Amino acid sequence: MISQFFILSQRGDNIVFRDYRGEVPKGSAEIFFRKVKFWEDGGLEEAPPVFNVDGVNYFHVKVVGLLFVATTRVNTSPSYVLELLQRIARVIKDYLGILNEDSLRKNFVLVYELLDEVIDFGYVQTTSTELLKSYVFNEPLVVDATRMPPLGPATLFAQGTKRMPGIAVTKSVVATEPGGRKREEIFVDIIEKISITFSSSGYILTSEIDGTIQMKSYLSGNPEIRLALNDDLAIGRGQGPVYGYRSSTGSGVVVLDDCNFHESVRLDSFEVDRTLSLVPPDGEFPVMNYRMTQEFKPPFRINALIEEAGAHKAEVILKVRAEFASSITANTIKVQMPLPKYTNRVSFELEPGASGQTTDFKEANKRLELLEDVNILYVQSLAFLRNYMVKYLQIAKKYGTHEPYRWVRYVTQANSYVARI
Repeated sequence: MISQFFILSQRGDNIVFRDYRGEVPKGSAEIFFRKVKFWEDGGLEEAPPVFNVDGVNYFHVKVVGLLFVATTRVNTSPSYVLELLQRIARVIKDYLGILNEDSLRKNFVLVYELLDEVIDFGYVQTTSTELLKSYVFNEPLVVDATRMPPLGPATLFAQGTKRMPGIAVTKSVVATEPGGRKREEIFVDIIEKISITFSSSGYILTSEIDGTIQMKSYLSGNPEIRLALNDDLAIGRGQGPVYGYRSSTGSGVVVLDDCNFHESVRLDSFEVDRTLSLVPPDGEFPVMNYRMTQEFKPPFRINALIEEAGAHKAEVILKVRAEFASSITANTIKVQMPLPKYTNRVSFELEPGASGQTTDFKEANKRLELLEDVNILYVQSLAFLRNYMVKYLQIAKKYGTHEPYRWVRYVTQANSYVARI
């Protein structure tokens, strides 16, 4: 049961606020933001997703820099509320096309209409974009996608010469093209988050990949989709030998520790030919989530050497090594290094010709930062997943004069990329 829901900007501005039950003080948004800033100013990266202040439970997730928050006084499952907040963010993005502060302010009437249908007197009714179409009638006001901020430090990799248009997926699922035309496009994102820990000598201690196959459909008539995965995909660690094995495609077997599928996915032929069949619902949704701890070649290696340079001075040599290739691009690489609390001054020296690199010393939390603003090309180290996770995307419906556009994009992010010293 949810008492309140609100959305705050990074500055703490209250963009959206809905009180469903009147059980929590009206100033809860300010109380929440002050508590979050207390954690951040205390040197921690972020506040915990769930905490309690004066008997009020606060749940929050951060989506594209916005804070989605729910409050309640009752004992509620944290995972349930956090999942609800993620789904609310997804529903709003489906309707607005672009999720940012500008689009929320411009479409506040539509947003409040959505919130009143998603939650009624604190009880969740539905988070389905498709079902909400029967109850929500306001049209979204378009926000210029070219004004969207550039990608943050999360690394994004794009492959090949055919690139997805930058504003392709920033349109509402309820909007039509100029002239009343219906969009005939489908987008698939393979998103992988890497968690890896190196020892002080450079050996890999732990490695894991959390992956999601995300889909967003603009196809008319709700046609059936067939998504074929790698033939050499195995589920479970006990699925035979992994290392040293090469498949007929040359990609190597992919062993997933576990996975789960969206409720719309049919698995009739999955065990036979690794094919998923589904009728995609409206909006963006995860077709499949998976986790893998199979060894893989890391995209970057970090080497750090510390030497004493005096009684109260130390010299740190930091090297980030990537194996280069022309097929993969990494954008905005950030390396952070915590320093001793008694550090009071830092000077930097970059290698000659290191264009596009910037350095900074965050004195408040004693942290060194190295930022690479330009693109870095590096070898396709996750080839067994990135090239072969999805083989093809087939649309069952026959179209007349043209075929719908099918876009597949691969995104790799650093979830926890740590090198010990």
